[in-house]
Amino acid sequence: MKTFLTNSPRAAAIALSAALLSTSALSVAPTQAFAVPAGGYADLVEAVSPAVVFIEVTAKAQPVQMNGTLPQGMPEELRRQFEDMMPGQHGSQAPMQGLGSGFIISGDGQIVTNNHVVAGAETVTVKLADGRSFDAKVVGTDPLTDLALIKIEADVDLPFVEFGTSKSLRVGDEVVAVGNPFGLGGTVTSGIVSALSRDIQSGPFDDFIQTDAAINRGNSGGPLFNNDGQVVGVNTAILSPGGGSVGIGFAVPSDLVQTVVADLADDGTIARGWLGVQIRPMTDEIANVLGYDTPKGAVIEAVSAESPAAAAGLKQGDIILSFDGQEITDIRDLTRAVATTTPDAAAKMIVLRKGAEQTLDVTVGTLKPQAT
Repeated sequence: MKTFLTNSPRAAAIALSAALLSTSALSVAPTQAFAVPAGGYADLVEAVSPAVVFIEVTAKAQPVQMNGTLPQGMPEELRRQFEDMMPGQHGSQAPMQGLGSGFIISGDGQIVTNNHVVAGAETVTVKLADGRSFDAKVVGTDPLTDLALIKIEADVDLPFVEFGTSKSLRVGDEVVAVGNPFGLGGTVTSGIVSALSRDIQSGPFDDFIQTDAAINRGNSGGPLFNNDGQVVGVNTAILSPGGGSVGIGFAVPSDLVQTVVADLADDGTIARGWLGVQIRPMTDEIANVLGYDTPKGAVIEAVSAESPAAAAGLKQGDIILSFDGQEITDIRDLTRAVATTTPDAAAKMIVLRKGAEQTLDVTVGTLKPQAT
């Protein structure tokens, strides 16, 4: 799973590996319902596979220093002979290559994939299921959600798939993953939604769909379909002790994907709201004291100077219970609520301070972009 495009390690005793996979493809028939159990998924796969793509990426060669690897005091002639026998071990390495998956979302060639598939890429090549190959440009990336938008130019309209809503998913729903595991080409696996809203400690926007549909290296950026042939997730990571599928895969929900992709398509960047606070979860002890059955809200640990939070009057020890009409159950709720608020927009917060609720008005700031 370690071409140069693997996900950053997840915080767990088991290694959390990025799921890099690729091309099978999707056409467009999101409004057509496919009968599945009796006849299998053949009709669905035939309809969507032309729009699933295989992505090949080349990164810049990195310089290699041999000096520190050879024994001290080695005669110069022997050193030269050793280096001559090991071409590429001094000077610079050959360019690094990686594989991934993606899917076309518009006839003009917009393609969704993972950020970790194209991060640091010098060249990006997209291969379609019908054998056509195109050079692609990276329109924009979002490391915080591990999503990217790339684009290819063709002289004809391309097959594409449409998004469904991930909000309607239920645990137990059937799903189909399409991609390019281990560079094998178009591969289809099926399973169910195992869990929703999974937090795998990979970032502030963790809200993954968990599935037991087999996802392996090379599947990253590939689509997860519902039975109507609609994309409900982007396959992104797996939990695995050995690097292969053990039936625990994670996909970014399509509702989040659509928001991020629309923002990237606009100008290649993501504009997110910023509050300027450090937060922590409410403890069970504090919940008991306040008379809550379970902890809720986000406890303010610190307020940044000259931040929107400071201007609104937030203080250390305040507990944010609601932001812009959204109930805050845990700290992830606040992170997402603030981030998805348009910068410079006004919002109301319900805050618990010294046992009493009060409403504060805040003008949301702009979060500085994260470097890729």
